[in-house]
This record gives sequence, structure tokens and C-alpha cells, in this order.
Amino acid sequence: MIATALDRLEAPPSSKLLGWQLLDARPEQGWIRIGFDGKKTFCNPAGFIQGGILGAMLDDTMGPAVFVMTDGRLYTATISMTVNFLAPAKVGRIVGEASVTQLGKTVAFVEGRLMAVDGTVLATATTSARLVEAAKAIR
Repeated sequence: MIATALDRLEAPPSSKLLGWQLLDARPEQGWIRIGFDGKKTFCNPAGFIQGGILGAMLDDTMGPAVFVMTDGRLYTATISMTVNFLAPAKVGRIVGEASVTQLGKTVAFVEGRLMAVDGTVLATATTSARLVEAAKAIR
């Protein structure tokens, strides 16, 4: 596993709830892969992971892509996020991937996706996020 700026940061409670785990990263490319636990307690009445939970997983994949790319110098505050749900997410392991598509002076643009372990794409997202100096955002 490659060392990243995330190694110096304690995971917040929301990430722990989602079972967030860094699987791989290419900081120089602004790319990251995160594992999540799709828990039964996250399911809607139909038995699938609720869409808001999937949105949280996507947000918790795309923000860290910027953080890793900037070696922990920049933190993101989501401005907008568009999510497309493509397939029902079942209980079990869910993998998120994100790539920084543009890193500006004050805003980053990132795209992400969630996949089931069999490779089925569950959801995709794009986000625009305000860039904040991590020293000011993380206390």
C-alpha cells in the first residue's frame, strides 16, 4: 500500500460508520480507491442500500482524492454533487473510485463511482468542491 496524507489523519465518525478503508491511491494522478461496508442497517424497505448512504460513500471517496493529490494541503467542502444511480446496491463490500478532473485555485472538480465486488457499477457522481487549506479546516 502506498503512503498518503490520509495516514496522518484520523478517520471521522461518519467514515468509520461507512466502513471506510483506503485500498489504493495514485496521488500524482489524483486517483483513489476506497472500500466501504454495505451494512444491512443501511438498507431501504426493498432491501437495497439507501441512496443517501451511497451518496455519502461517493462524497467520502471524491474529497479524499483531492486531499491525497495535494499531500494533505487542501481539504474540500462540497459545493454541489450530482449522483446517478445505475444499479441496486446489495449488502456487502462496495468499492469507490474517484479521479480529480481539474484542480483550480479555489475549486476542484472530481468524478467518482461505486462498484459491487463483481464490478457492477452501482452509482456515479461528479462534484465541485471549494478548496480550503487543511490547516484551517481540520482541527
